[in-house]
Amino acid sequence: MDPTTLIMQLIAGAVGGNAGGAAMKNSSLGTVGNSVAGAIGGIGGGTILGSLIPALASAAGGGSMVGNLAASGIGGIVLQIVVGIIKSRMGQ
Repeated sequence: MDPTTLIMQLIAGAVGGNAGGAAMKNSSLGTVGNSVAGAIGGIGGGTILGSLIPALASAAGGGSMVGNLAASGIGGIVLQIVVGIIKSRMGQ
């Protein structure tokens, strides 16, 4: 994986993590927490979903970079929400 792709996955994941935190206030980890969880999810999502669903890129109509960004953003949202829900359940 080249550094440009990794940086884009980190950024898209962080954006996705913050979007997930904004959408589900009860699972928000704060701005930094949402960004970190989202960035980690972005790497995983971009790598896993990007390789499992190559049709995502062609369906988006923008090539593999668009598909990778979409997968990274989705991965960021999913991981942030999962971690946020786990954290909120452990606090009870």
